[in-house]
Amino acid sequence: MSAKSVNGPGGKKPASAATNLIAGGGAGMMEALVCHPLDTIKVRMQLSRRARAPGAKRRGFLTTGKDIVKRETPLGLYKGLGAVVTGIVPKMAIRFTSYERYKQLLADPTTGQISGQGTFFAGLAAGVTEAVCVVTPMEVIKIRLQAQHHSMADPLDIPKYRNAAHATYTVLKEEGVGALYRGVALTALRQGTNQAVNFSAYTQLKQWLQDLQPAYQNKEIPSWQTAIIGLVSGAMGPLSNAPIDTIKTRLQKTPAEPGQSAWSRVAVIGRDMFKQEGFHAFYKGITPRIMRVAPGQAVTFTVYEYLKGVLEDSKWSIVGGKYEE
Repeated sequence: MSAKSVNGPGGKKPASAATNLIAGGGAGMMEALVCHPLDTIKVRMQLSRRARAPGAKRRGFLTTGKDIVKRETPLGLYKGLGAVVTGIVPKMAIRFTSYERYKQLLADPTTGQISGQGTFFAGLAAGVTEAVCVVTPMEVIKIRLQAQHHSMADPLDIPKYRNAAHATYTVLKEEGVGALYRGVALTALRQGTNQAVNFSAYTQLKQWLQDLQPAYQNKEIPSWQTAIIGLVSGAMGPLSNAPIDTIKTRLQKTPAEPGQSAWSRVAVIGRDMFKQEGFHAFYKGITPRIMRVAPGQAVTFTVYEYLKGVLEDSKWSIVGGKYEE
């Protein structure tokens, strides 16, 4: 992998924290609204404990999605969206801001160049940072909401968790603060590997396109190209860590047994999955996860690059959270 300057096209300084907050938050909001139904299907598939009978057909994501809509109305596909939307702005702000910061720390102090390995570790560190700060508690609440099989069309079918705020209150009251960080190590491992692969692939593909197109050497590539390379880079992470994500989902779905450590639960979950459901169980939900993450990264990078460009090219500057001329 070739070295690249930590500054953007044309030697621009890295985006400010305020720019990352607005651009990253807007990108994350759009990603959540577009792709959340696929995440709900993925979670339901991962939580399914049906052993595959000889000759039986495997339940695919289309069948799972149809069942959710039939039994719980189309709104069932958006269960847990409140938890995602609540955390998406700080998540994306932390992801892009910390990534830029880690890149600066890992860059050559003399030339300002960062190697491919540096990009990889900057993405890894950014993924771990967002997992600890935002993603783990957000996903615990999201999964609790998504795992409920109640019909949203029947007012008498009252679920245990009514919404994200109520789910957070209930989990804190019944299980304590530690419950919100159940699976934090696995989440950090998943987010870290995701972002390491994601940023590395995206950076290299973007540099390759800029090298092929001299007109874009010192400016951003077209949005449609950003979407394509975001789609490709976004698909690589889920393929590399699907077993981690499946075990994490099951770990976060249920309360811990008294006296049982997190790692012993991981071992028990992994052993039982393999024994009762077979090796394929570790890849349950991989299709909707790729379909969720890959388009999500396409949306995220495209909207982020666009909003960042608008903010940086504007005659207005962001100071103290306000626009000043």
